[in-house]
Amino acid sequence: MKRKLVLGLLGVIVVALVGFFLLAPGIVERGMNRIDGEPLIEVSDEAKALHETLAIVDLHSDTLLWKRDLLDRADRGHMDLPRLREGNVALQVFSSVTKTPKGQNYDANGADSDNITMLAVAQLQPMRTWNSLLERSLWHAQKLETAIEESRDEFYQVWTPDDVRRLMVSRQGKGGPKPVGALFSAEGLQSLEGDIANLDRLYDAGMRMAGLTHFFDNRLAGSMHGLEKGGLTPFGRDVVRKMEAKGMIVDIAHCSHRCVADILAMAQRPVVSSHGGVQATCKVNRNLTDEEIRGVAKTGGVIGIGYWDGAICGTDPRATARAMKHVRDLVGIEHVALGSDFDGATTVRFDTAQLVQVTQALLDEGFTPDEIRAAMGGNALRVIRAGLAPLDRAEGRPQ
Repeated sequence: MKRKLVLGLLGVIVVALVGFFLLAPGIVERGMNRIDGEPLIEVSDEAKALHETLAIVDLHSDTLLWKRDLLDRADRGHMDLPRLREGNVALQVFSSVTKTPKGQNYDANGADSDNITMLAVAQLQPMRTWNSLLERSLWHAQKLETAIEESRDEFYQVWTPDDVRRLMVSRQGKGGPKPVGALFSAEGLQSLEGDIANLDRLYDAGMRMAGLTHFFDNRLAGSMHGLEKGGLTPFGRDVVRKMEAKGMIVDIAHCSHRCVADILAMAQRPVVSSHGGVQATCKVNRNLTDEEIRGVAKTGGVIGIGYWDGAICGTDPRATARAMKHVRDLVGIEHVALGSDFDGATTVRFDTAQLVQVTQALLDEGFTPDEIRAAMGGNALRVIRAGLAPLDRAEGRPQ
């Protein structure tokens, strides 16, 4: 009797564990990556026709964090390859999220807690990822590479300027679905684990863009959402120099204002703000001031505008268009870009298959077709081509 009771309890525990590992990741994601269900903008034939001619680039998504097959259309979240194709996206930047603090907020977070460890365990990721931020990024790189290997004619990895050229050529005049490019990035370089040599490991794994911080201060710099909110550390300065030399694009998203100022003062290459908004239309601390926008423009870089409340103070695509218009009017259309933060624990109005919503909103805001081509992807492609070229060490110029 006692033996049967023990076996019965063990059976219940096994069933509970199986249910946890099978169901918990999806339940968590459904609660964090939401579409709000509010009415969409009515899309005109003009917007649909224009949208089909665009080369769209999204500078930031966190889809690699979740236990989903990138090649299959999911019933949750905001992005996968089928929806990227439906939205006519030419190039998607996939970011690696390695650590987030408990009680995460925009104002002040310490670095002494981590939500991603439990997610890594629940998603049955390799054990090496459970306690190593570097291994989490390398695992995300492996996930992306595996998806690309399985769908070579539809999914291209972008490592070099020539890869961008080949991608764009392959999209011209191609019957059927156009291929989508993928570029690997990082949401904070805490994944270096304090060792600059690990930047080479990440580069070799395909990483070509990186933000220095995420929601907490780290060894490189202060975060806009950290406790100290300081500038670049000496280690951070060394990393920025090495990134620029190797052909890795420096991303100021989530950096403190002091960190942003330090990066802009030393930048030799175009700098991006991959995802966020502007304080002129949404006064949230993570958004860029006009001075910072001018600084990014001075480097030749771009500002990626998002679609969620923390970026645009709402989810209406018209609010996205207004933020993009402010950047255009302040520093010129050549510095406007998209940065969705899809699948980044955000609530939005539409998923990536419905990006024509932004095209329509820009038309309604008075953008010309050529301005829309630039803002929806042309500007980002220019910066990516320039940023991926390693510097000529003797001349300090892109090779």
